[in-house]
Amino acid sequence: MLTEFFESPLRIQERRDGPDGRLLEGFAQELCQAGYAEITARRHIRAAEHLIHWAGRRGKVIAALDEPMIEEFVQHLNRCRCPRYGRTHRRDLRKGARLFLRYARFADIVMTRAVEEIIVDPALLVSFGGWMRQQRGTCEATLYNYNLHLRDLLKSLGEDPDRFDAQNLRQFILDTSHRCGWASAKQCTTAVRMFLRFLIADGKCAAGLEGSIPVLAHWRLSSLPRYLQSDEVELVIASCDPATPVGKRDRAILLLLARLGLRAGDLVQLRLGDIDWKEAGICVSGKGRRQTLMPLTQEIGDAIAGYIQDGRPQTAVDALFIRSRAPFRALANHCAISMIAAQAMRRAGVVCPSRGAAHVLRHSVASSMLRQGASLQEIAGVLRHRSTATTEIYAKVDVVTLRQIAQPWPEVKSC
Repeated sequence: MLTEFFESPLRIQERRDGPDGRLLEGFAQELCQAGYAEITARRHIRAAEHLIHWAGRRGKVIAALDEPMIEEFVQHLNRCRCPRYGRTHRRDLRKGARLFLRYARFADIVMTRAVEEIIVDPALLVSFGGWMRQQRGTCEATLYNYNLHLRDLLKSLGEDPDRFDAQNLRQFILDTSHRCGWASAKQCTTAVRMFLRFLIADGKCAAGLEGSIPVLAHWRLSSLPRYLQSDEVELVIASCDPATPVGKRDRAILLLLARLGLRAGDLVQLRLGDIDWKEAGICVSGKGRRQTLMPLTQEIGDAIAGYIQDGRPQTAVDALFIRSRAPFRALANHCAISMIAAQAMRRAGVVCPSRGAAHVLRHSVASSMLRQGASLQEIAGVLRHRSTATTEIYAKVDVVTLRQIAQPWPEVKSC
């Protein structure tokens, strides 16, 4: 694989005959499969070769390579006089060396492992997680969010359930609500309440103690959904350049958000096999792992097909949407989708009315449907709401129509 990046047969043979020639060959193959450009891959291979040369002069073996050695190597670059190694930028050399270390660990050449901060949960939290999975089928993302608050609870009140009482629990909820917003505080109350139910079921806590957790005041449907007007949505979609691979990908993403009202997380989970080209449908796995077949319109189908044929990098990953730069892998999470939507809005000169640009486009779908006469039941079907009560917030979107039916307040002139 080294022949893909270097032309000199002599230098290629020297690299292969070196003490870690097979490792360099495998590293070059890994970079090729990950989709790195030739010039970038060559730079990373030279960094790995430089690292091997430096380690050999210091009497170190690659099998013992770790992060401290990488930092020593970077410090060596300040006074490097190694022959045949150019003055490459330190940042590029550090990146290449770390990529090489990651590959060597994956290939089980390096015995050391990265020292990471590992959070060891108390036994109570571990048992709680198992109980929630078995009894309620809770997903890992929900448990992760719950544990953020429950760790604080156990740190504040201790790990002995006998010490839990109504006063301390309520004070913990009050302190949390002062530090964060309503949504996070509500999640905290839900997590603590579920934790107490687990303790009661396990006989470790007094029955009825979960009733001491207060319900946070919140007026249902008191807020208005943030959305864009139809012409603004079209400007956002048109901001993508369909002549470039990134533009093809971003346009397909924006169409799925703005036409079907998909969530950002839905797009991250999409796989190539989820698209049924014959039946013109898209299988979407939404909240609670519920799968729904959504319609594949001509506009969206053309955009996705154009991206797959001419814009999607060649990779073994089966995710529909792939990073535009090497290593070519699936987008990390929903934040990447929302960032793509936010960048498109900035290009179009459209001001995003709230955080979460991808969700703003979802709100825009519902608002547009309502203005065109769709019922709340129809909107709930498109947005995949389990209950129309969730969809009722959109009933307040058409302010112009609401003014026509609004009744004047007593003793106040009509608006």
